[in-house]
Amino acid sequence: MGPFDVVIAGAGPVGLTVAGALAGSGLSVLLLNPHAAAPAAERPIALSHGSRLLLEQLGAWNEAAATPIATIHVSQHRGWGRTIFQAGDYDLPALGYVVPYSELVRSLATRTSGVLASLAVSEVSRGRQSLTLKLANPAGSPDRRADIETKLLVLADGNSGGHKNKRVHDYRQSAIVTTAKSSIVRKGYAWERFAPQGPLALLPYSMNGTPQGRHYAVIWSVASALASGLLTLDDAPFSHVLTQAFGSRLGDLRVTSGRHAFPLVLRSGDVTGQDRTVVIGNASQTLHPVAGQGLNLGLRDAWELAEMLRDSPVGSIGSTAFVARFIARRRLDRMGGIRFTDSLVSLFSNPSGPLGAIRGLGLAALDIFPPARHFVARRMIFGSRSMP
Repeated sequence: MGPFDVVIAGAGPVGLTVAGALAGSGLSVLLLNPHAAAPAAERPIALSHGSRLLLEQLGAWNEAAATPIATIHVSQHRGWGRTIFQAGDYDLPALGYVVPYSELVRSLATRTSGVLASLAVSEVSRGRQSLTLKLANPAGSPDRRADIETKLLVLADGNSGGHKNKRVHDYRQSAIVTTAKSSIVRKGYAWERFAPQGPLALLPYSMNGTPQGRHYAVIWSVASALASGLLTLDDAPFSHVLTQAFGSRLGDLRVTSGRHAFPLVLRSGDVTGQDRTVVIGNASQTLHPVAGQGLNLGLRDAWELAEMLRDSPVGSIGSTAFVARFIARRRLDRMGGIRFTDSLVSLFSNPSGPLGAIRGLGLAALDIFPPARHFVARRMIFGSRSMP
């Protein structure tokens, strides 16, 4: 195989978006997917309306598989103050959507150009005009084919790393993910309920033709010490605890699927500017799931990288100047996403009584002062493109 203009390590939504956006560009692309043998996970993914517009340009948007979010209700547990975001305020059909991860991967894979290989990068040798990549199969033994040369290596796999001066902040929380059915119908509503142990999000999620308005994806952030105990509960007691944590707005909540949990940490740092290597998506920054910013930020990374690749002379791809331009171009959006999510967790995960009153004032202020609320909404929907 090869040589290639671009090699993308990671065939999740972010890597697939780069490959899809390069279709018809004339660039030779190799997409590495060491996890090809494993089926895509059946988990809910929150996409902003901005991400929908991006996917539509790729021809990878499946309206039938998406559950729209028309209204987002934000409040705090056992505290006053709330704010509501509504799609109609921004002349949008929805603020965001919830789609199955497997469907997102399938839709993007149909638009992907280039060569797909079930291999991983095991070693990188840097030359003046290219990189030489040694590939390995998923079992870890070296591939017997010739080494691959490329002008640019894109690390789009969340396990790729890619930081220098990497910082890891442990939130001491774990996210419990499941689905639930409510006894009260509220079509198109998403709920973000903040508590000292972490936020509880309920996102509308209609699967396999189930009626909208009663089915939700649940992302419940709790203290890590409590997560294992909650996972061991039977469905009935877990449903009761979940209902107590959320409140009465949806009546009784009943879990409808299995549960799993993962630790919540912020991984960030200065993205490496190594010649001929760029880092995007979760390989560049791993965020807390609050406000659903992580994947949307990664998709914008992918789209802007593909734009640069299409607009740049082939001979400049992967150069020091090319990599530096990409890092600079993504800095505002990237740092904005990191600070936005981290600030939300820090502000709302503090049990201080006086701070709770301040939080209530802040939520009320957003509700009665539309310019501030609109700024936050645009930030969630479009990232840094909402900034003045």
